[in-house]
Amino acid sequence: MYLPADAIIAPEKLHKYLLVPLPRGDKSRYLAIAGYSLNAPARLEADIRSQILPLEATPDGATAFGDMFVICGSLVGPNGRTLQVRTVWIKEALSGQVKFVTLYPHS
Repeated sequence: MYLPADAIIAPEKLHKYLLVPLPRGDKSRYLAIAGYSLNAPARLEADIRSQILPLEATPDGATAFGDMFVICGSLVGPNGRTLQVRTVWIKEALSGQVKFVTLYPHS
């Protein structure tokens, strides 16, 4: 199954979570390997949309909030380095909207 190209990627997920160094569950250092930084969160969003979102999504269970999906793939960053990532998405039960949840390193 493929998720819609207009899936919602909240800017806060990028500039207040993924690209910010965190004491626990930090993903910013991994993303920095490929040149992603807090200075250009729009680049990470654009790359997720163009490189990951077009890939096939795998159902990953359901919660009270909606159906979960996972997309794994390669993300080529601004500096040309490639990261293997696992992204998590939700199709909300109430709104029917598909939203980006998070990104993890994937081997």
